[in-house]
Amino acid sequence: MTATRLTPDDCRVEDLRALVATPTRPADHPHASTVEQNVPIYSAETLRSATGTTEGTHRVEAELVRALADGPGVVVIRGAFPDTTVVDRLTDVFDAIIAEEESAGAAPGDHFARPGANSRVWNALEKVALRDPAAFVDYYANDMLALAARSWLGPGYQVTSQVNVVRPGGVAQDPHRDYHLGFLGDEVSAQYPAHVHLLSPVLTLQGAVAHSDMPLESGPTLYLPHSQKYRPGYLAYRRPEFRELFAEQHVQLPLTTGDAAFFNPALLHGAGSNVSADLQRTANLLQVSSAFGRAMETVDRRRITSRLYPLLRHRASSGAPAVDIENVIACAAEGYPFPTNLDLDQPVGGLTPPSQADLVRRGLAEDWEPARLDAELADHDVRRRTDG
Repeated sequence: MTATRLTPDDCRVEDLRALVATPTRPADHPHASTVEQNVPIYSAETLRSATGTTEGTHRVEAELVRALADGPGVVVIRGAFPDTTVVDRLTDVFDAIIAEEESAGAAPGDHFARPGANSRVWNALEKVALRDPAAFVDYYANDMLALAARSWLGPGYQVTSQVNVVRPGGVAQDPHRDYHLGFLGDEVSAQYPAHVHLLSPVLTLQGAVAHSDMPLESGPTLYLPHSQKYRPGYLAYRRPEFRELFAEQHVQLPLTTGDAAFFNPALLHGAGSNVSADLQRTANLLQVSSAFGRAMETVDRRRITSRLYPLLRHRASSGAPAVDIENVIACAAEGYPFPTNLDLDQPVGGLTPPSQADLVRRGLAEDWEPARLDAELADHDVRRRTDG
């Protein structure tokens, strides 16, 4: 393994196999009720009692961090929502949104499964808040969601929510890692230095709240405990031998309505197949982001790009080195495609939609007139907004 770069040559399935053979010791998780299939299982009632003081809260937070970082990478909190009527109210809102969107002809894609295989609600957080503010307030007042988010990310975090409904016959997702680097292809991921591969998992926390009972036949999420500690995992998870290991050694835990699972986004995981005859599996997938994933200043990169494009086009046609042009694009245009509105700005040919910088590159390659680029940038902005 190189000192500053990870490469495909670093991906050895034997190394991952050794990691996932690590046992999860109950002694390392004293607040857990039990350890099942290498996963600590917590009772929300126990956690509420233990976090009644500042000192107790700090102990629980430290334990959750150890579990997510150095332990199995996933925890389950039973009874996170003790009053399941709160969950059911939000499920009703989800169902209404799904019905409306499907009647309008929408078929939201899935990053790691065939489009249309499941029902999805992108940006459910905003849609629920606008449709039923009272249901939103009662649901997101939940202390277990806040405890998990604060433990991993500290204050100032931002929550997004995506609903996933898997009906009977719904097939499993491919095993994967999650946002950020998990959404980038191997070639792109390899361009990031090794320390960024270690940074990516601490920028987000993945969570899932069960909005239905989830026995094993309904296909609750499959996990590979301890796999988040495998350094070159972002370059490895698509390889056949790694998928075979996942198929051999994954674990799967049933959930009941109101339970929650939280996991390190670098943990290899994937939704299971719903092989039941009549069970509809509904989960509210929470992606909680660090406060630090943003720039210090607000910059109108569309305006900058529009202003610079005629000059870049002229220099490109005059034989300026391509690397110089690319360096300017990197400084001026938005090179990262997220956050966006995934209802409108869906991935094309990969896991990410095109970025602003991608449009500039395409414009130069195809010699667009400045007016064409301006129109494309305007349309790009519209696709990214949620105001209609």
